Amino acid sequence: MGRALFIVDVQNDFTEGGALGVEGGDAVAERISRYLVTHAEQYDIIVASRDWHHPDHDNGGHFHPEPDFVDTWPVHCVSGTEGAEYDPGFDTASVTHHVKKGQGEPAYSLFEGTTDDGAKVSDLLTEHGILEVDVAGIATDYCVRASTLDAIAHGRRVRVITNLVAGVAAASSEAALAEVAYAGAELVEIPT
Repeated sequence: MGRALFIVDVQNDFTEGGALGVEGGDAVAERISRYLVTHAEQYDIIVASRDWHHPDHDNGGHFHPEPDFVDTWPVHCVSGTEGAEYDPGFDTASVTHHVKKGQGEPAYSLFEGTTDDGAKVSDLLTEHGILEVDVAGIATDYCVRASTLDAIAHGRRVRVITNLVAGVAAASSEAALAEVAYAGAELVEIPT
């Protein structure tokens, strides 16, 4: 029974000082790195995603000059910019697969992305016999939520590591964790 770790969008634009920085983002990046030192060998694959938006258009309406912060957003994670790069506190040495999502369109779930050679996350799970998925990253109430729900929809047993996530707002993050738990995810805290 294979196990994967999903590390969702631990990028400069989603940590403190970024275009859509969340409080606690840098700390989550560092905790994930510490976690990987002692737990990476427990996973058959470790998949890290990044928003990777096109610089020359609105990415399917995702970027908007007057964003509503629900469906439309300020410019963020533009491909090739510092904001799209991984947070410097996140050590990617253990990552086996890097996924880029939102290339020209809105995308929240890691399942909407592909590796640089075009592989889909669902295919990676099948190829490596993955039945269990742990989820960490940013933001709890958006991309972590969407990635977790998609992993459940793909028939995997899913845990969200609650001390390795950070969200935009406390209320919406709590609601997202309640939603994924209701959908079947286990919420766990694992020391780093």
